[in-house]
Formats: sequence, structure tokens, C-alpha cells
Amino acid sequence: MWLLLGLLSAAIPLAAATDLIYVTNRGGTTIDVIDARTNKVVQSIGNIESPEVVRFSRDGRLLYIFSREEENALIVMDRKSGKTVKKVPLSGWANEAQTTKDGKLILVCIRNTGTKAEDAGALDIIDATTLEKVKSIPVRRGLHDLAVTADGKYVAAGAPGGRFLVVFDLQKMEAAWEVQYDSGVNPIAIENNPDGSGRRIFVNLGALNSFSVVDFAKRAEVARIKAPDEPTGFGAGRGCESNAHGIGISPDQKTLWVNSRPSNSVFAYSLPDIKLLGHVSLPEQIVPGKPSRSGNPAWITFTPDSKTVYVSSCGVKMVTAIDVQKMKEVARIPVGEMPDRISTLSLP
Repeated sequence: MWLLLGLLSAAIPLAAATDLIYVTNRGGTTIDVIDARTNKVVQSIGNIESPEVVRFSRDGRLLYIFSREEENALIVMDRKSGKTVKKVPLSGWANEAQTTKDGKLILVCIRNTGTKAEDAGALDIIDATTLEKVKSIPVRRGLHDLAVTADGKYVAAGAPGGRFLVVFDLQKMEAAWEVQYDSGVNPIAIENNPDGSGRRIFVNLGALNSFSVVDFAKRAEVARIKAPDEPTGFGAGRGCESNAHGIGISPDQKTLWVNSRPSNSVFAYSLPDIKLLGHVSLPEQIVPGKPSRSGNPAWITFTPDSKTVYVSSCGVKMVTAIDVQKMKEVARIPVGEMPDRISTLSLP
């Protein structure tokens, strides 16, 4: 049965756009789509309760949508018509997903399988051709975020409750190794070698306002870098995301971008030397009669040419577009309630 979930409204024809930024508004029922050429919202997909994440088929024809309403299913939607093609059963509540570069596999972080009192998790693997789950690899605690090597051979995922990073071998379809931490882990980014193999993993350590550097070959943490103390004045504690939440590597592998809630900024580092380049301040929460608060930077994505980085701020209903080379804000884009994960679709 075809089900029309997406109520589409476009101010600009989507066929004319090349790079589209999808924004899941976790506090509402919509997914906003930004045209990266104009930095305007050109489409809103509605009637999806608390959407978590959107990923894409390799040809851009299908959207893979996960929401808190459909906790145990992947919604496969036709991008142009907004019709649901299929709902793929999952082993539990999906908290994040990625696809391999060749588009053959959809990899899903399961935050809670519901099999134990604590949050037992899994990595669900879905064949993108048949849209069937082919494997579920159990882990002892729930998984929150993941990243895939460019060669599609490994995926790294973080377990906040278990305070560990786990790396899966996708050829053997099994867990390969772990790194244990003293703090909960949040978003993850992988730096790749020229052949597409993993070189280093960068891991947000939320409560510590820091990120960890894991050497892929050594299978161990080799450095830990705390966010700069300035700017300051936006408070610690928790908002709609943790202190350090949101990390990304530009597609050209030349810069690393890391969010900081206490600084209400995104910091940029050069790669491979991890040298601090500077920061860009992000939208603040204006509180009448009180000092401004952090807008709670949440997630990061890039245009494929590495010229623009986008940062969602879940506390202020805003996505900020930043010129990577100039390290300057170029647009603040109003979106829906509690914007969370953002992802880029590049159309031919």
C-alpha cells in the first residue's frame, strides 16, 4: 500500500538544485530541505513524528528515514513523490544510520533492542537492493552514532552508556575491536587514507568538551584534545545536546570541524596536523533580562566541494552556513523545531 507521508511545498523547483541539505526537526514533525546554492528552505516533508535522521540511496531516488514514532522500522520514501515504498523492520530503536560509499549497504545504529533493562544495542545491516535486513550484530550497550570508512570495509560506532567505541568489520560482519573511555561518546568522524582505508577516528567526548583521536592501525587512542576556553560565558551542563556534540571532516580531508556548546562555536582544525585554525560563533538563545545562552550546536555536514559547512543549532531552530576557506558565516537559515541531524544529498 502506498502511503503519502510527505507533504511537499517548494518555493524553488528541486530539480534545479544540485546540493540539498536535509534537516531533521526532532522536536516536531518535519524534515526541511535547504538548497545549498541559495541557502533557503525549498521543501518541507511533513507528518513524520520526531524524525531522527535521513540518508539516501546512491542515485538519490530514495530517502531512508528514521523517526522516534517508527522506532523499530526504516521508512523508505520515494524522494520525488513523497510516497513510502517500504518499511523495513529493525531490531530496535534506530538512533543513527549511514550508507556505504557504493550504496550497497544501509548501516543502522540500534540504541535499544528492548531485550534487557539497560540499553542493549546492535548494528543492523540492510541490503539496499532488496531492502531487507541481512544481519544484526549485537553489542552490550546501545549505539548512538557511526561513521564508515571510504572503502566500505569498516564502520565505527559509539555507545554513550557503555562509554566505548566499537569498530565493525563489514566483510566478516562482526565486531573487530573496541576503545574504552572514561566518558560518554557522541558523534564520530573518520579520516581516510588515499586508498579509502581508515587512518584515524575522531570521537566527541560530550561531557568533557573534548575529542579523542584514535589511530586505526594501532586500535588505540593516541591523543585527546579539549576545546579552547574562549569564547566563553555560555554555560556548561546539558541542553538539547551535550557539551561537545557534532564533529565532521570536510570531503577533501583537509579540515576537521568540532562543535562546542560552552563556547557556542564550531572550531576548525587543519588536517593531518590537527592544528587549530580558529572558530566561528553560532546563533545564541536570547533570554530577556538574562545573559544569552548557547544555541546548542548539534550536527555538522558539508557540501561535496568542501566549500561550505553547515551546523544545526537545536536550541534556536537554526542552521548556520559557513564559508570554509574564509571561516565566516554566510547565512542563518530558520528551520523547524529542534533541528538535529543534517545530511547532504548531491544530485547529478
